[in-house]
Amino acid sequence: MTATTCKPPRMPTLFVPHGAGPCFFMDWNPPTAWNAMAEFLKGIAASLPARPRAIVMISAHWLQPAFSVTSAARPELIYDYYGFPAHTYELRYPAPGEPELAARIATLLGQSVLAATEDPQRGFDHGMFIPLKLMFPHADIPVVQLSLRNDLDPLAHIEAGRALEPLRDENILIVGSGMSFHNMRGYGDARFGPISSEFDRWLSAAVEAPPEQRDDALQRWEQAPAARLCHPQRAEEHLLPLLVAAGAAGASRGRKVFADRVMETTLSAYRFD
Repeated sequence: MTATTCKPPRMPTLFVPHGAGPCFFMDWNPPTAWNAMAEFLKGIAASLPARPRAIVMISAHWLQPAFSVTSAARPELIYDYYGFPAHTYELRYPAPGEPELAARIATLLGQSVLAATEDPQRGFDHGMFIPLKLMFPHADIPVVQLSLRNDLDPLAHIEAGRALEPLRDENILIVGSGMSFHNMRGYGDARFGPISSEFDRWLSAAVEAPPEQRDDALQRWEQAPAARLCHPQRAEEHLLPLLVAAGAAGASRGRKVFADRVMETTLSAYRFD
């Protein structure tokens, strides 16, 4: 009898909102502001076709001149938020890194003519550990973080995602972590309610378009209605993880899987499978 090897199911790619600092782990006003988003994040693991072997996290909170990947076996946490309660600086997420996966990511990016470096010193920032504490609370799945490129070039980030698409067939989950609306002056301002909703309608339609049209629209996201009111000039780092996730989607179709109104603004999450 010949043994057969079961091929793992292809993983989706995701774009998730990571909230405001450590918002899920502290009191807020109103107290229920982040509840729906927290419940969405907690439900992601059960929605996947299998338990991921590893996770690649693209965080809005790490920008480098060239794409960089964490390559330490045990990265420390970076508490890169300010003015929050003392206990939020004691949060833990002891997920291991995976140096071999980091090297593979750098190779895949290099093969796509995208310069990439491995960083054995970089830790996990809150764009990684805050949502993952809800998504995979046991912190027992290896994680590699991928930076954004600080030129904020939309096409480069879509192409980076395209380079990583093969990982989806290796039971590796690719997650973009950011916010679909991220104008710090707009949060809590009722005038930004309709502005954020207008951009969200455009963004959702772009994500749900056929892949070629989707990638073309996302590459030109600045032309969307209210785009720069929702992501001010040189501050679009919270949107770019979505472009990496969309690039890694390849021919997979995208759809909105979550939306909520928080601090007067519309915030959404997307999935490609």
